[in-house]
Amino acid sequence: MVFAFSATVKDGAVGYYIWDSESGSLLREGRAAFLVCKNRFQTLDDEERAAFAEISASERAEIEVELDELEKEGTIGGKDTPLKLPFTGDIKALCLHICHDCNLRCRYCFAAEGTYNTARDYMTFETGKAALDFLFVHSGRRKNLEADFFGGEPLMNFGVVKKIVAYGRETAAKFGKNIGFTMTTNGVLLNAEAREYLNREMDNVVISIDGRREVHDALRKTPNGKGSYDTAVKNALEFKRIRGNKKYYIRGTFTRNNLDFASDVLHLNDLGFDQISLEPVVLDPSSPEAFLPEDYAVILAEYDRLAAAYSERLNTPKRFNFFHFMLDLNKGPCAIKRLKGCGAGEEYLAVSPQGEIYPCHRFVGGDKAYRMGDVHTGAFDRDIQKNFADVSVYSKKECASCIAKYYCSGGCAANSLFFAGGLDKPHKESCLLMKKRFELSLALAAENSQSSI
Repeated sequence: MVFAFSATVKDGAVGYYIWDSESGSLLREGRAAFLVCKNRFQTLDDEERAAFAEISASERAEIEVELDELEKEGTIGGKDTPLKLPFTGDIKALCLHICHDCNLRCRYCFAAEGTYNTARDYMTFETGKAALDFLFVHSGRRKNLEADFFGGEPLMNFGVVKKIVAYGRETAAKFGKNIGFTMTTNGVLLNAEAREYLNREMDNVVISIDGRREVHDALRKTPNGKGSYDTAVKNALEFKRIRGNKKYYIRGTFTRNNLDFASDVLHLNDLGFDQISLEPVVLDPSSPEAFLPEDYAVILAEYDRLAAAYSERLNTPKRFNFFHFMLDLNKGPCAIKRLKGCGAGEEYLAVSPQGEIYPCHRFVGGDKAYRMGDVHTGAFDRDIQKNFADVSVYSKKECASCIAKYYCSGGCAANSLFFAGGLDKPHKESCLLMKKRFELSLALAAENSQSSI
């Protein structure tokens, strides 16, 4: 499908763009071409219709001829030819809930202060070993595997983490496979020993900081009610200093308490971080931190502000990557990932401290209908796995006409189920924000290209 859209991402000027979701073609264009293209493939609003009427007949005809040529050569107007999606049952990655306990009490935490509504429990080495054995056995022909340490706060069970990593390295070699490890931490326990170890052993490290001190400390408190900003930032900066070019992310969450979240992204960059992700919270509407319907217009405008600031810093020493603006139009994700996203429930699974298997970390401790098995017994429900495997942009009708469908990949399975009522029902609020971020990402990419009509 062809989409014509506008965005302001550079020097305060409105830019006009054409995106073909099937061919992956992105064109930077003038306003007249934008209007003619949108009239051809979409629907003009009242303001655009009035501007379209002011374009001369000869200019319209000239643009239409150019659009015809682009369609003939396949640059735009390509048809969606659904792929047959294979189901092998092979597992690629595990999220290891190394502990259901946390040293913070974040008010928006979906995991009930890191407990997942279970007892405060810690994974033993025996359970971690069984989980990796399950992964190696069920990985099939996959050579490159992943294990993510998650919590709660994983560094509260640091000793077991180290034993699991050592076992994973040794066992992967025996199977002729590679295994990479990652960890998500709130940074409070990221002392010198932990920094050195994570830098050496983890392929990626995600550190949770929400932005400005007043924003972070309002929601990410210790059990005695104190803020965690100073400790987390100090430790994270020390970690970045030794990290070099290896992967890390500062990953924050914004709520309705900081709808001016662009200031938090820029604050993190000003501190010295150059790999940043800030995610919108998804909560039950009754939560004080949940977004209200009227907040979304503010959030969309704030993404505009962030994109403009991001663009301003691109060619300066403060250049940074913002997760939702990263877009590779030349290579990008493989076809299966574009259609199915993270692979939750199919190739990506979560393991509780007790060894129970779930579709992803968001399902742990919840509805037992989504309990898929147990790493100790080896039991595994292939029917649930197949149900998740059948979910893709093809199974979600709303995705068919979405500009971002091959980059959003249908959105988060947990959000669909918990907040939209089914695995095949996209979470509309997340869709709204994803479309906005994708358009801005395309506009930012186009500003570095000369392709135009």
